[in-house]
Amino acid sequence: MTIRWSAESIWEAVVPLLPGFTIEILPTVDSTNTELMRRARAGQTEPTLLVAERQTAGRGRLGRDWQSDTQEGLATLTFSLGLPLQPADWSGLSLAVGLAVVQSLHPALQLKWPNDVWLQDRKLAGILIETTSVGDVRFCVIGIGINLLPRDSAGLRTPAAALQELLAQVDAPSALAAVVLPLVRAVQGFEAEGFAALRTAFHARDLLYGREVVCTDGNTGMARGVDASGALLVHTDKGLQKISSAEVSVRPAPAALSTDPQPDL
Repeated sequence: MTIRWSAESIWEAVVPLLPGFTIEILPTVDSTNTELMRRARAGQTEPTLLVAERQTAGRGRLGRDWQSDTQEGLATLTFSLGLPLQPADWSGLSLAVGLAVVQSLHPALQLKWPNDVWLQDRKLAGILIETTSVGDVRFCVIGIGINLLPRDSAGLRTPAAALQELLAQVDAPSALAAVVLPLVRAVQGFEAEGFAALRTAFHARDLLYGREVVCTDGNTGMARGVDASGALLVHTDKGLQKISSAEVSVRPAPAALSTDPQPDL
């Protein structure tokens, strides 16, 4: 099955923001993140969007596999954006990327700190950010995988959602075209201003706010949003704790409704 990507129109929209920008569509690759990291370590640091029609060794956070399927067309859109990046503070980049994804796709999507897109209580997309130093340049690779078609959730830690549940006609090319330009703008905005300016927008999409959470560092309590650096705030029996790197899982209790207009300070 031939997939018609809108590579030229995406390039035309992005290249004014990223001079030297290129797009590549690969029929098969082990991992778009891995490939861009290999290239960067070999000295290739031009801004690049790498799209895979099939990944054989996709990776998620903490070394987990990210499964890719090519049945019924592309069941999953997988791509990585690689570019030199020099923010004053890297904290909150995954939140800024996630916010760009949900805002460009659908109002019903929410963000599960620190790097997942959820629909209700199911995972729809994941984000993996990696960096490497190449001389004086810090090269950043932002990998995104979006479930397009419903998939079997057997064996998955979290049940899977699909974008076609919200957008019946969406396919990989249309989803890619919707996300790339907002993503580039968000990354450049983050580089210039950091995460603090995005905190209110993140709060509006925060899946965890007002819910009981369990962290792998042993903290448990009520999620109370994120601070200006993107750290998760958890109200525990020891008071308000900041969680900056621990993975968070949500207890199966229903989300509590919150009337607070802003996250805790």
